[in-house]
Amino acid sequence: MREFLTIGRIDPDKRLVVDRIRDFKEIYEVFDKDSASVQSERCIQCGDPYCLNKCPLHNYIPQWLKAIAEKDLEFAFKLSNEPSPFPEVMGRVCPHDRLCEGDCTLNDGHGAITIGSVETFINEEGFKAGLKPEFPGVTTDKKVAVIGSGPAGLSAATYLLRSGIGVTMYERANRAGGLMTYGIPNFKLDKKIVERRVKLLEEAGMKLVLGCEVGKDIAFEEITKSHDAIFIGIGATKAKSAGIAGENAPNVYMSMQYLTAIQHKNFGEPYDRQFDFKDLDVVVIGGGDTAMDCVRTAKREGAKSVRCYYRRDAHNMPGSQKEYKNAMEEGVDFHFYAAPKQILLDENGRAIGIEMVKTVLGPKDESGRQRMEEVRGSEYTVNADVIVLALGFDPHVPSFLAENGIETNGWGGIVIDENHQTSTSGIYAGGDCYRGADLVVNAAYDGREAAHAIVKSLLA
Repeated sequence: MREFLTIGRIDPDKRLVVDRIRDFKEIYEVFDKDSASVQSERCIQCGDPYCLNKCPLHNYIPQWLKAIAEKDLEFAFKLSNEPSPFPEVMGRVCPHDRLCEGDCTLNDGHGAITIGSVETFINEEGFKAGLKPEFPGVTTDKKVAVIGSGPAGLSAATYLLRSGIGVTMYERANRAGGLMTYGIPNFKLDKKIVERRVKLLEEAGMKLVLGCEVGKDIAFEEITKSHDAIFIGIGATKAKSAGIAGENAPNVYMSMQYLTAIQHKNFGEPYDRQFDFKDLDVVVIGGGDTAMDCVRTAKREGAKSVRCYYRRDAHNMPGSQKEYKNAMEEGVDFHFYAAPKQILLDENGRAIGIEMVKTVLGPKDESGRQRMEEVRGSEYTVNADVIVLALGFDPHVPSFLAENGIETNGWGGIVIDENHQTSTSGIYAGGDCYRGADLVVNAAYDGREAAHAIVKSLLA
C-alpha cells in the first residue's frame, strides 16, 4: 500500500471516439487485475478516510482497496456488497469527482485513486468468478410491497430480502430498473448490468409485477391489505419546464421523453419515430448529467449538429465533469452564459429556433452559489430543428397519496420522518419522490435506510 509516490492515477481505457459514437455500447473498459491492484496500492489508508465519509452509502472503500491490493477478490466483493445494493452500477454512474474521489487525500497533488473503476472491477470480476451477494431466502411470514423498481426500490428490496422478508415489487413499465433502465443511456450503463441485479433479487424470493401501475391497474388499498408495510420509490418523472413562450411546440421535447424513446428503440421495441434526430440540428438546454445524456445520445443518433446551452459556466455545471469531458470529445458544441428567453415558431407553430440572452454570474446567494443575472439587450437567436429541455424533474403526485393520508410538500415531494416513514404509519418512501431529482447513490441510500427501519419495525 501507499505506493502513491511512485504510481500515478490511471483511468480505465476508453473506446476511441470514432468508434463509440457509432453505437450505444459502454465507452469505458473494465480494469484488468493488474491495473486494479496497482491503483489500489496507492491508497494511504487514512485514519479518518474522507472517501468513505463523502460516500452517501459510506462504502468500505479503504478496506476493499486493501483487499484488492492483496489480491483477495472474495473479501473485496463481500465488503463492496455489504453497504451498497448494486456497487457495479455505482462504479459506473456515480459522479466520483464530486464524491469519493473528490475527497481523496491524494487529490492534493498526486491524483485521486480511481475508486469508481476499482469498484466496477471488484464486482465484474467477482461475478465472473462465480461470486454472488448472499441472501437467506424468505425466512419470515412478513411481506412488504415496493412500489417502483428504480434505484430506491431495488435498494429497499435488497435489504428487506437480506433480512428474510418477502418482497413484492410493482413496476408500471415492462422492464425493471426505473431511471437506470430508461433514463441512463447504455453507453454509461449496459442494461444487462441492471437485469443481472434484478434477477438476483428474484432468485432471492422477490416477486416482480411488471406493467402494473399502482392506483390504475391495482388499487393502493388492495396492496395495503395484503402486506405488512409498503415502500414507495416512484421517482421524480415530471419534467420542469422553462416557463417561456413557445415551449409547447410539437418539436420541443422534455429530456426523459427523448431518452426513454431511444432506449425503447435500443431494446428493439416500438417507439415514437418523432425522436429520430438523424440529420437534424439539435439544441439541448441544461447543464446536468441528463443534458449530457441527451447530447451524447443525439450524436449517436446521427444528428447534423448538437449544441448545448447552459446559463452558467462549465465549472458550475451540476453534473459530472467526466460526462462533460466525454461529450466534448464526442463533438458536442457547448455554449455557456446563455439562457433561453422564448422559442421561435414558424407559421405552423413548429419551433425553428430560440431567442437566448447572455448571462453573467453575480453575488452569491444564501447557498453560497453565485446568482445568474441576465445582460440587458444581449438577446440573440439560435436556429434549431428540434429542442430538448433538460431542466430537472419534480415528483409526479399520484392521487393515492392524498387518498391514504400520505403528506406531500409544496413541490410534490413525499414528506418522511427520520425513519423514512411517511405521515401514514407503515408506509415508507425514499429516492427522488422524496428528494426531487437527485443522484442514484442517494436513492440507494434512502432505500437501504428505509428497509432497515421496516425490518426493525416488523421483526422487533
